[in-house]
Amino acid sequence: MISNLAWIVCVVLGRQIVDLASDVLPVPESIRAEGVPEIPRAIATELAAYQNIRSARFQGWGVGLEPAQGEIVRGPQLILTRFGETTQVHRVDFPGGARTQLTFHPERVLLARPRPGRPEFAFLADEGGGENYQIYLAALGADRAPRRLTDGRSRHESAVWSRSGRYLAVTGNARNGRDMDLYVLDVDTEQPPRLVAELEGNWGVLDWSPDDRTVVARQYVSINESSLYLIDTASGARTLLTPQDGARPVASGGTARFSPDGQALYATSDRDGEFQQLVRIGLVDRSWTNLSAAIPWDIEDFALADDGRTVALSANEDGFSRLYVLDAATGDLKPAPGLPRGMLSQLEFRPGSRELGFSLMTPREPADSYSFDLDAQSLIRWTRSELGGLSQDQFPEAELIRFESFDGREIPALVYRPDRTRFSGRRPVVIDIHGGPEAQQRPEFLGRDAYLVQELGVALVLPNVRGSAGYGKSYLKLDNGRLREDAVRDIGALLDWIAQQPDLDANRVGVTGGSYGGFMSLAVQVRYNDRIRAGVDVVGISNFVTFLENTQGYRRDLRRAEYGDERDPEMRRFLNAISPLSQADRIKTPLLVVQGKNDPRVPISESDQIVAAVRSSGVPVWYVVGLNEGHGFARRVNQDYQQAVEIAFWKRYLVDTPASP
Repeated sequence: MISNLAWIVCVVLGRQIVDLASDVLPVPESIRAEGVPEIPRAIATELAAYQNIRSARFQGWGVGLEPAQGEIVRGPQLILTRFGETTQVHRVDFPGGARTQLTFHPERVLLARPRPGRPEFAFLADEGGGENYQIYLAALGADRAPRRLTDGRSRHESAVWSRSGRYLAVTGNARNGRDMDLYVLDVDTEQPPRLVAELEGNWGVLDWSPDDRTVVARQYVSINESSLYLIDTASGARTLLTPQDGARPVASGGTARFSPDGQALYATSDRDGEFQQLVRIGLVDRSWTNLSAAIPWDIEDFALADDGRTVALSANEDGFSRLYVLDAATGDLKPAPGLPRGMLSQLEFRPGSRELGFSLMTPREPADSYSFDLDAQSLIRWTRSELGGLSQDQFPEAELIRFESFDGREIPALVYRPDRTRFSGRRPVVIDIHGGPEAQQRPEFLGRDAYLVQELGVALVLPNVRGSAGYGKSYLKLDNGRLREDAVRDIGALLDWIAQQPDLDANRVGVTGGSYGGFMSLAVQVRYNDRIRAGVDVVGISNFVTFLENTQGYRRDLRRAEYGDERDPEMRRFLNAISPLSQADRIKTPLLVVQGKNDPRVPISESDQIVAAVRSSGVPVWYVVGLNEGHGFARRVNQDYQQAVEIAFWKRYLVDTPASP
């Protein structure tokens, strides 16, 4: 006779066997799925390779290892990559070396900053998607548990080490939950952060002066307006650096670095034109010298070598990065040869050298960590991320196109087309609209999204509608305030362009987007519902008024600068009128909504209300909520389920529907 315990074991094992043998994909415990049909397990099986693609993002140079006889020590490099549920910090000791995991944090790690001169690093981690980021100190050898440096409750950003490595500058909103004040930590004393300056609004620390006495910080009002300040870390006294005179229009800047001698500041600014240029600001005479005027594109990042004259800068040229090297003493500016065409990020010179570390991504390869030796003019690959067993040739290239919009303006877009030898006839299309709204679709490695192109034969079109970054500040402002719907009309022009393409099916078009892109997806479904088969909204804004009233306080004024102030009665009426929620009865095509329960930016109420409104019209609505997620899904199990649902949605309502003759 079987015992009660044995019977329970048999039942549990039997349930596992049934689950494993089931043709249906189980819903994770961390997901609430409403209106979602059973998802065939076969979809998850087909997606497995694409879901096992990895990447590695360079974070900085750690303290060098003890060299073996005759060995040249370059590293180690710190990178971010994921082998489990969330992204963690790893070290790579030499090019092509193994990735050694250093953090085992239960939440995702967003950045790591090596400590100058010591085998330690600071890292920034999330908690449940709520974005109340905390900063920790960890060892390069992973031989002790990380120590939390911040309060565990409020939001923290920046995490910039002083040149000596003794101090860490951070910004945080502990005082009132809204304003990002400046704090300094004397890490060796293990004392709590010292409040240096009470600040108003959104501030970030960019760099320390060589004498560890001053930081340069940016006050960010909007993507169109920001200012640089010097802040004395002893007294908190502030000195405005930009703008320098009242006669010039409002300008914005990206980042800034002190020169090695502390006599100048290198920074990016659009003060003198349409694009972010690299400038040198004299800290004694306040001189202003434009160093990249010959490049008619945004300077997206730069790094200074310790020699005081070598500057590496990356320009965003129509979405593709190009690396340049500047001799600051002579003004000589030349492109660096031999780099693949793609996207660069996180430029940083190895201390005491002219070897530049960075991340590089191409349309056919995920982000990996590299360095470029300026003296040898050689590219060095440090990591080679796995493609889940797929071939590099299986990933499509990005085609840059432009289409004419309603007012004659040329709108750029990237197109990923399926292989014509495998998929004949007119192919269905998914339009993917970026968030921000000031972001930019760039020639990224599609990763998981490549499944749509390579396995289902769907063409992906990624437009940069007016208001996108990368094309000058005038273009950036074309969707502000009452111009918001002009960006939606750009998608109408894109639908016209699709109809003119012999390989694309204008009768099978879907639209998707995340955050502001979620608003755009909903708005396109409202305005052009008769030309759309289905739509996906990921953490999107459904009503600008309720969004502005319910988003976190530290973001509210930032978003008002872009969308308009809902406290003004006329603007409130306008924002209500253009919001998809006010016109939800016009959405007649199936809708998939994805939302993180803990989202601090676009709260779950935005998704709840659009789901209820569209369902009330009898339209099929699938709703997926990540119970432990925020502004987008970060955990592997949730991402995998979300993608399986999205593929099932597109197959049912787009791919498997009748094609145009």
